[in-house]
This record gives sequence, C-alpha cells and structure tokens, in this order.
Amino acid sequence: MTETITTLSGAITAGLSCTCPRCGQGRLFAGFLKLQPRCERCGLDYGFADSGDGPAVFVMFLAGAIVVGAALVTEILFKPPYWVHAALWLPLILLVTLGPLRPMKGLMIALQYHHRAAESRFGQPPDQKYDHEHQEP
Repeated sequence: MTETITTLSGAITAGLSCTCPRCGQGRLFAGFLKLQPRCERCGLDYGFADSGDGPAVFVMFLAGAIVVGAALVTEILFKPPYWVHAALWLPLILLVTLGPLRPMKGLMIALQYHHRAAESRFGQPPDQKYDHEHQEP
C-alpha cells in the first residue's frame, strides 16, 4: 500500500500535478478533463469527485482580468489597429484559459477529497462518520 497524503500542502501539490488525492502517485485524468474511474496505484474510486463548474469559473475570472487588463493598457499606450488586438489576444486567451484548467480541476478534486466535501446528508444522525473513501457509513 502506498503512503496516504494527510497534509493540506500535500493535497494541493497532488491536485496541481493532476495525481491521485490519496496517494499522490496515480494519474487523475484519462483525457484532457475526463477522470479515470479509479487510481491505478491505490485503487481510490474517483466517483466522489464532482468539481462542477468551479475550475472553469476561477480560470475565466483570472483569464478575464489578465487579458482585459493587458488589452486596455495596450490600447491606451499604443492604439494599435483591431487586427493587432486579435493577433495578440486570441492566442493569449487560449493560453490562459486552457493551460490552467486541468490543474485547477485537479486542485478542486484534491481539496474536495482532503476536506471530505460531499453532498449534504441531511437527516443522518450527527454521530455517523462519512469515511475518507467517500462511501456510505
């Protein structure tokens, strides 16, 4: 059995490197954003992982601030023609949106696992624990 990640910094590192949130060694993704069904090293079932639109929203806000800020500064200082704006900002938009999307999704999943985040289990007695493998008690 591989060693389990127990620290927040370990979870962040595993998430940003797109590896298993429990062992930090198995691959998290089967495609660009498609998750593996389970970890190939420790066997953790990734069925609990639901990052939703969170990674895309964070990336859009970050990318929007970078690209719009850079475009405004360029427009004010140099006043280039529109084709120059298109040539500059379209590649930058692709770079700052697609580049961090996968690590951000990995980070959200790793933090979800580390903090044992799950859908509400309203109505269950408070003394029942939800185990770390995200299976019902």
